Amino acid sequence: MSIVAHLYSFFIGVDTHARNHVYSIVTNTGILVETRSFPTTSAGIKRALTWAGRRTSGDLDTLWVVEGAASYGAVLTGHIAAAGYPVVEAGRMDAKARHGVGKSDELDSRRIAASVLPLDADQLRWPRHGEGVRQALRVLLAARDAMTTERTRMINSLTALVRTIDLGIDARKSLTSDQVDEIAKWRTRNEDVDLSTAREEAIRLAKRVLVLNDDLQTNHDRLTELVEASPAAPLLDEPGIGPFSAAVCFTAWSHPGRVRNEAAFAALAGVNPIPASSGNTRRHRLNRGGDRQLNRALHTVVMNRMVHDERTRNYVARHYGEEPTKKSKREIKRNLKRYLARRVYKILNALDTVPQPA
Repeated sequence: MSIVAHLYSFFIGVDTHARNHVYSIVTNTGILVETRSFPTTSAGIKRALTWAGRRTSGDLDTLWVVEGAASYGAVLTGHIAAAGYPVVEAGRMDAKARHGVGKSDELDSRRIAASVLPLDADQLRWPRHGEGVRQALRVLLAARDAMTTERTRMINSLTALVRTIDLGIDARKSLTSDQVDEIAKWRTRNEDVDLSTAREEAIRLAKRVLVLNDDLQTNHDRLTELVEASPAAPLLDEPGIGPFSAAVCFTAWSHPGRVRNEAAFAALAGVNPIPASSGNTRRHRLNRGGDRQLNRALHTVVMNRMVHDERTRNYVARHYGEEPTKKSKREIKRNLKRYLARRVYKILNALDTVPQPA
């Protein structure tokens, strides 16, 4: 396998921020050429590309290494790719390397550029594609996450309110959808100011929950429409995989070549086995790293299959027990998530990669 330093003449590391990005150009031997800062505006990014082209003599054999390619560096990454340069995501930086050296944006950008020099080519982290249906799905998933969080907060606030003030609702258990509907239909009454104020707030919270329910249903319908029209549609044929899980898997995988193999995809999802053996005990534990949204999606699919899929239920029945050769429920879930990650990766890598309409 080729070393990255042997494949490119120059490397440009970018430390991204909200207002300004800091750029450092280094050669493939690690020598610093120049460091500059440019605004994050479109004009600033164009000036940065012009500066980089001038300092590298217009050599497209230049690898850009961008920190936060999916957040602060997303717009910059798109401009770099459009200009014809290869661009990768910056890897994790070792904090110990800063001891005795210090930290600044200029130093960070140089470290980012130099961090890829000793890597094997298949270790580079290529960013997700950010156009068309993939970008639309990412927007919908982010919106869904925000709406779900707000809905949970509203329900918790409403539950706490009706449990602390007697408004005529039995809140000994979690509020049902029928109870929320009932509260939203309440009208103001002639009662003490504390009760009337509490009732008004309960009505407001219940109405907000109903609005969020409608918004989440609209979001789900749009997700379903986009996934069915995308190359990831074959995932929906798999047991337990719905539009939300398929969208999460598709956006994390992004495109052929981003994840080098199925083991790397399992590591990305945080479902690769982590050795946890000691003495006479040989076992693996759950991985708490990786893309947690992707991990949650795989977990949801596995939990669904353990209830509704016959093959999965048979697997659990064969391996669960107290004997030395048997496994705990946690170990079984880990194995199932690992198998699922392998299956999802194979399906995604077999997709027709012809660009889809936006």
